[in-house]
Amino acid sequence: MSGSNSSARGSASPEPLSFAVHSLPDPRQVTAQRAGRWKMLLVLALCAAPVVASYFTFYVIRPHGSAYGELISPTAEIPADLPLTDVQGRAVPAASLQGQWLLVVAQPAACGAACERQLYVQRQLREMLGKERDRVDKVWLVPGDTLPDARVLSAISQKGAEVTVLRVPSDRLAAWLRPAAGKALSDHFYVVDPLGRWMLRAPAEPEPRKLKADLDKLLRASAGWDQAGRPGGPR
Repeated sequence: MSGSNSSARGSASPEPLSFAVHSLPDPRQVTAQRAGRWKMLLVLALCAAPVVASYFTFYVIRPHGSAYGELISPTAEIPADLPLTDVQGRAVPAASLQGQWLLVVAQPAACGAACERQLYVQRQLREMLGKERDRVDKVWLVPGDTLPDARVLSAISQKGAEVTVLRVPSDRLAAWLRPAAGKALSDHFYVVDPLGRWMLRAPAEPEPRKLKADLDKLLRASAGWDQAGRPGGPR
């Protein structure tokens, strides 16, 4: 009996069961949180839509249509090691030409009447783009090592008429930009996209409004992702 009593006294008395009650989330609060997330996702989608659409149009559908100039397919990327030199004799990395649409002429240093006329048309075409003109830079690629005449350089260095003038070995230039059959490099305008890809070729003496229409199409198609300005480019 004593053992029985001792055992009873030593055993722990059972504790009462505890039922903790936790409040359930308010269904209205959960619904509001979900609605907020969906609204945020919708806003993000609306913001991204123009960019996605322009990428899709430019890189998938591509602005073929009835172009005045000749669209180059496949496009030709500017060689990363293309040796470029400015008029001061400084080396210029080919990658520095990326980030902006380029309207390119390829004329010799001995710039005659046809060359001067093309440089004038180049300037007028850019001005015709109006508020979009800051998305396009004018570039003159000079085959060989000779510098253009000081008079011409002075004319294209005036404010509002600035042209990026770069010298490049003739053979290396011809390996990237190519004229149409029976034509010379100097017989065309070359349009290069912001990724450094030559993608359109047009006559050196074009119908300006028709070539402008091509440029307008390209600029509209890239409006969602292309911003004005290129590091080191003229303004």
